[in-house]
Amino acid sequence: METVTMVAVNPSAAAAADRKVQIGVFQGLRTSGAVQTQRCSGLSAASSAWSSTVSAVSTPVKPNTPVVKRSKVEILKEQSNFLRFPLNEELETDAPNINEAATQLIKFHGSYQQADREVRGPGGKAYQFMLRTKNPCGKVPNQLYLAMDSLADEFGIGTLRLTTRQTFQLHGILKKNLKTVMSTIIKSMGSTLGACGDLNRNVLAPAAPFIRKDYLFAQETADNIAALLTPQSGAYYDLWVDGEKIMSAEPPEVVKARNDNTHGTNFPDSPEPIYGTQFLPRKFKVAVTIPTDNSVDILTNDIGVVVVSDADGEPQGFNIYVGGGMGRAHRIETTFPRLGEPLGYVPKEDILYAIKAIVVTQRENGRRDDRKYSRMKYLINEWGIEKFRSVVEQYYGKKFEPFRDLPEWEFKSYLGWHEQGDGALFCGLHVDSGRIGGKMKKTLREIIEKYNLNVRLTPNQNIILCDIRRAWRRPITTALAQAGLLHPRYVDPLNVTAMACPALPLCPLAITEAERGIPDILKRVRAVFDKVGLKYNESLVVRVTGCPNGCARPYMAELGLVGDGPNSYQIWLGGTPNQTSLAKCFMEKVKVQELEKVFEPLFYYWKHKREARESFGDFTNRTGFEKLKELVEKWEGPVETPPRYSLKLFADKKTYEAVDALAKLQNKSAHQLAMDVIRNYIASQHNGRGE
Repeated sequence: METVTMVAVNPSAAAAADRKVQIGVFQGLRTSGAVQTQRCSGLSAASSAWSSTVSAVSTPVKPNTPVVKRSKVEILKEQSNFLRFPLNEELETDAPNINEAATQLIKFHGSYQQADREVRGPGGKAYQFMLRTKNPCGKVPNQLYLAMDSLADEFGIGTLRLTTRQTFQLHGILKKNLKTVMSTIIKSMGSTLGACGDLNRNVLAPAAPFIRKDYLFAQETADNIAALLTPQSGAYYDLWVDGEKIMSAEPPEVVKARNDNTHGTNFPDSPEPIYGTQFLPRKFKVAVTIPTDNSVDILTNDIGVVVVSDADGEPQGFNIYVGGGMGRAHRIETTFPRLGEPLGYVPKEDILYAIKAIVVTQRENGRRDDRKYSRMKYLINEWGIEKFRSVVEQYYGKKFEPFRDLPEWEFKSYLGWHEQGDGALFCGLHVDSGRIGGKMKKTLREIIEKYNLNVRLTPNQNIILCDIRRAWRRPITTALAQAGLLHPRYVDPLNVTAMACPALPLCPLAITEAERGIPDILKRVRAVFDKVGLKYNESLVVRVTGCPNGCARPYMAELGLVGDGPNSYQIWLGGTPNQTSLAKCFMEKVKVQELEKVFEPLFYYWKHKREARESFGDFTNRTGFEKLKELVEKWEGPVETPPRYSLKLFADKKTYEAVDALAKLQNKSAHQLAMDVIRNYIASQHNGRGE
C-alpha cells in the first residue's frame, strides 16, 4: 500500500473583506523524505505540433517541513484496502449498525448510515441506511425505475426521493437488507458506486431527451466523465455482488484517457490509477450543459463544462468553469458558498484529459487536514485562478485557450409536453421536493410499466417520462391528472422552482425542517403575495435547507432559508431566476412563525418600487441590504390605497351637455360637478336632512 505524508507551509492570515479568504496553505499529497510514489513517471510533455505544450514539474518539499496531522477520514481511507476494510467485516455482524470507520467507507459505496431522530430502537437509536443511486444525466432505464419502485415498498419507507443531482434516494433500508437492495440495483442496470464519499459524484447534464446534436453531445460527455472518474478497484462488486462485475463496455477514449500517464497524473501500478489510496480530499461535483440551458446550476459545481458549437450546430469544444460549491458552516466566515469562474476552452477531443488534470490538481493540493476547507473552491480561492490554471496545465500538457463568449443563461424546467425531435414526446412532471409516494407513486409505476417508458430525473427534483407515442398522450395525461400530477400551468409558480432537502427526521446534520416545512412556507409566501397585491403568475425562486451544507443550493435562491436553529432560519437574498448570482445572508435567527414580518415589507416594496420586469433577486441587490433592513425594521403594514371605481356618470348625451353647461359657470368639469352633487346628496342623507 502506498504511504503518503502531508505537509503544511505558511499558515495565512484571516479572511479579507473581498472574500479572498486566506486559509492555511496545505500542500496536499506530496512525497516526503524516503517515502516513494510512482505516479510521476513520464513527466515529459507529449509530442505535439501545438507550441503551447508545457511539462509537469514535481514540487520538491523543503527539508524539515513539519508534518501535519491528517484528518481521521484520510487515515481510514488509506487503511481500507481500497474501500473494503473494515466495511466487509462490519456488514457480517448482527448489530443493526456499523462502526465509525465502516460508516465513512460505505459512503463511497453510495450509502449513509442514519437514525430516525423521532423514533427509538430496541437498543437506543433506530438505525437505518439511505442509498443514493448514480445516474449520469439523470438517465433511468425502465428496468431500474421499476426495481427502485419495488425496493422502496419492500425494504424502504414506501417512497422514492428525487435529488438535486438527478439521482434517487431510498430511505429506511435496514443493515440486514443492504446487500439484497444493492445487488438488485446493480443487476437492474443501476449503480450506487460513488454517489457519496470523497470522489466524483453524479455528473449532471440537461435531462431533456431532445434529439439534437448539442444536447446529445453534452449527455455523451457527461457519461464519459462519469466513467472516467468511477472507482476501478472492484471493491464495490466484491462487497455487493460477490465479485461479479456487471458492467457495459467503456468507450475506448475513456479507457485511453484514464490510463494515460504522459504528464504524471496516475498511480501506475495502483488498482485506482486516478484516485490512489486516498481518493480526493472531499466530494467533487461536475456538470455539463449547452449554452443558455442552466437547468443544472452550472456555476455551483467544482467543474462546469459547456458545449461550444459552430454556426452549423456542430460541437467543437468546451468552455470550463471551476471552483463552484455550496457548503459552508454557520458562524465560520472562512467557509462560504462560491460560484465557479472561467478557466478556459479546450477542443472536444481533449475534454477528458482536461477534466483529469483538474481532478489531479485537487487531489495533489486540496487540503486533507481540515475537511471544512477540503473542497476545490478553497484551493482556488487561496491560489487565485491564474496559479490554479498554471498548475492544471502542467497535468493537462497544454495551455488552455481563451474562454469563448456565451449567451445569457436561462433556467429551464422542461415541465409539460414537448417534442423530442424523433417523432416521440416527453412529459416533464413537477414533484414537490422530489418525494414520490402514495397515489402518485402507484400511478407513475403503472404508466412507466404499461408503456415501457424510460425516465430522466432533473436537477430540480422533477421527473421526465420519455419516448411517448402521440397516441398515448391523452390516456397518460388523464391518468397523471387523477394522481395529482398536473400540467405545469395548474401548479403554483412558486412551487415550480422551489426546492428543499430532506432534513428532519433522517438527516443527522439537520437543525430544523426543510422538506416537511416547505409546503407551509410556500403557502405563506403566496398569502403575503396576495396581501401586498402581487399577481398569481409572479414568482421567485425559494429554496429551503435544514442546515448550512446547502444540498438544495439555497445560496443561489432569490429567497433562501437556511436552518440555523430549532424552528429558526437564516434568510438569504440576492440570487437570480437564471441561477447566476450568489445570494447573501440578510438576517439570522428568524423564527419560522415570524417569517411574515420579513416577507411582507420585502414583497410590498418589490411590488411598488421595482423597475420594469425586475426580479425579486435583482430588486434586493439593487436596493441594498442596509435599506431593506431599514424597511423591515420600520414596517407597520401596507399602506391602504383608496379603491378605484369605474363609474359611468352620464347615461345620455343630453344630460351630459346640461351638466357641462352648469359646470362651466362654476369653472368645473361636468365630471367634477356631478361628483360634488353625489357627495352632497350622500352627506345630506347621513345628516338626516333628505335634501
